[in-house]
Amino acid sequence: MTLMNILVAMADNSIRSTFIPPEVEKKIELLGNVSWNTTSNALSAEELKLRIKDSDVCITGWGCKCFDRNVLEGNQSLRLIAHTGGSVARIVSDYLYEKGIRVISGNKLYSESVAEGVIAYMLASLRDISFYSNEMQSGDWQKNADYNEGLLEQNIGLVGFGAVARSLVKMLKVFRVKVKVYDPYVTEQTCIEYGVTHAESIEEIFTTSKLISMHAPEVPETYHMIDKELIAKIPDGTVFINTARGGIVDENALSEELQKGRFKAVLDVYEVEPLPEDSKLRGLKNVILMPHMAGPTVDRRKNVMLEILEDIERFFDGQQLQNEISKEYAMMMTR
Repeated sequence: MTLMNILVAMADNSIRSTFIPPEVEKKIELLGNVSWNTTSNALSAEELKLRIKDSDVCITGWGCKCFDRNVLEGNQSLRLIAHTGGSVARIVSDYLYEKGIRVISGNKLYSESVAEGVIAYMLASLRDISFYSNEMQSGDWQKNADYNEGLLEQNIGLVGFGAVARSLVKMLKVFRVKVKVYDPYVTEQTCIEYGVTHAESIEEIFTTSKLISMHAPEVPETYHMIDKELIAKIPDGTVFINTARGGIVDENALSEELQKGRFKAVLDVYEVEPLPEDSKLRGLKNVILMPHMAGPTVDRRKNVMLEILEDIERFFDGQQLQNEISKEYAMMMTR
């Protein structure tokens, strides 16, 4: 294996240490001549351009600047970007792909972890875990009128059928659920492969599902695609889950409908993050609020980095990459 020049552009902070603990740092050092960002901040576009001048590989993370013409023009060395995030939409450009630079990311492992998070949110909401825990903490006990539900054999509707949703469907098989999918880009063959039904409209998802889970990317076309009219169609007793992006849902309309107490919600993402202190979502007993942490769980971040390192080695050896993100795929990812 030929040694290459590798730039680790990730800021030197507590987040990087979860992806690159000491034992992983040693593995990176064995791959080639490694240069590290020793500052606690993401590199500026000017710094990034300078630092990748002689780099074959750049390892990036959240907050990295976009590899656009401004950063890449005149660069003759960079061959691979290894992104420890899931979506690469904010760091890649047409110019990058035109130059033949290849891109890999942790998208596959992110998807698995977020899917696991969705199942946790489904179960927590159906079983009212936070409510009963709070009751117990205050000295209460089960009452005859208490009620909870389970996930087994429920009807589930998914909006979007990308990597997270596909991982979710695989994990849900043990619960014997029935899944409908709304995604204008998914083929009937893919639906057959995953054992799901292709909904004819998004309205079908919102009127026939016990649990509705968002998996659409945040792109200009999906902004507020879940609008007031759709939200009003959610049946009483439904669980609405969003682990995708806040901007795909009209949050004001959602909070107004949730205040009626007709259905539950588990929200992991918001239009404005951190969620403002005066948000109308706060204090609602039928809502579980999570601070954008469906996945990857912190313990999985090291695995993300190890998976990416394996792909870097494959790249060095001229083998097929397992985590490559094509231009077409990148353009469909959340920006």
